[in-house]
Amino acid sequence: MALITEYRTPATPDYGAVEIADANTGITDDDALKTARSQVVAGGSQHLYLYSLQREIDVEVVIRIWDAPQPCPADAEGVVSVTLRSDAGALEINQFTYGPAGEMTLPRPGVYEGRASWNGRQETADYCDMCHERSVEEEWDLPRLRQARRQCPVQEQYVIDLWFRD
Repeated sequence: MALITEYRTPATPDYGAVEIADANTGITDDDALKTARSQVVAGGSQHLYLYSLQREIDVEVVIRIWDAPQPCPADAEGVVSVTLRSDAGALEINQFTYGPAGEMTLPRPGVYEGRASWNGRQETADYCDMCHERSVEEEWDLPRLRQARRQCPVQEQYVIDLWFRD
């Protein structure tokens, strides 16, 4: 089982979510976004939504394309099966207010199956909450709060492992 390509990018979970979508899809899938709030990762045919427990600290999004199905990662906090269609042969990683975080060119257009897994959600949310509490107690200015957020000891990460569906 060989890795064909991998793409990594940081993304701000603005409004608590990051979107992965076919590059030619401009419409938000509201139902999938709502489902992601309870399932962590959910999608429609051309969208995946990654739902974080916090909104300020960048998460790492990793998309890997494999030549065959992959086993579930043993060390993940959670795993769900996903299907994603890309007619454009490219995926955009979107932040709702801040715009695109990145774009990945796929080996070919079509339908991909796979798994989404995540780590660090609760720890990152707890750290973010602690930063807010300390910023009020210690009267931090905005630059100090931003600096504290950048020093988060845990990396919230979402890994999307995909393989082409024949």
